[in-house]
Amino acid sequence: MDVSELKRRGLMFVLSSPSGAGKTTITRKLLEKNTDLTMSISATTRQRRPGEVDGYDYYFTDMAEFNKHVENGDMLEYAKVFENYYGTPRKPVEKALSEGKDVIFDIDWQGTQQLAEIARDDLVTLFILPPSRTELERRLRSRGQDKDEEISYRMSKASNEMTHYSEYDYVIINTDIEKSIEQAQMILDAERMKRRRIAGLSSFVRGLVDGSN
Repeated sequence: MDVSELKRRGLMFVLSSPSGAGKTTITRKLLEKNTDLTMSISATTRQRRPGEVDGYDYYFTDMAEFNKHVENGDMLEYAKVFENYYGTPRKPVEKALSEGKDVIFDIDWQGTQQLAEIARDDLVTLFILPPSRTELERRLRSRGQDKDEEISYRMSKASNEMTHYSEYDYVIINTDIEKSIEQAQMILDAERMKRRRIAGLSSFVRGLVDGSN
């Protein structure tokens, strides 16, 4: 068996964090650095924000259509977040994984639990924590996207979200964004090399042992 015949099934790389902890920035940088990494685009019932593009940022839909997809089994996971529903369409993810591409997810702990129930072997999970609550609030305010009431609501939600850190494979405390990006990349690289992800490896090794390779 030639080494070129070895194939790796893609993995699902989940990043979760309270809003403002740096998840989006880390995700974008990983996508820039890895050409074989693709973003899972979520479907959502929330209203489109200025500048957002349907099919690129999210698949924007109404509640009736969203429920239809759930009933038909078209969602890998879904959850209610900040009064709106979000879900991961199944087909694009399964296609990418079968082609050996890795898929990165920006989802919360509820969605991560659902993915773990159906695809644990393909799943790698990372939770990103802020260095302090004060810094988390500062980051939320510095974005200039939300009103005071929304920021207060996000901060209150953060307390519950952070209690789920122990359900994840890895944790990064995002004190320095560049260092956190580097750590996330190291995790991704290591997970890609795990033995169980390489199809045909046992045959290749047998060939090395018996001299046929």
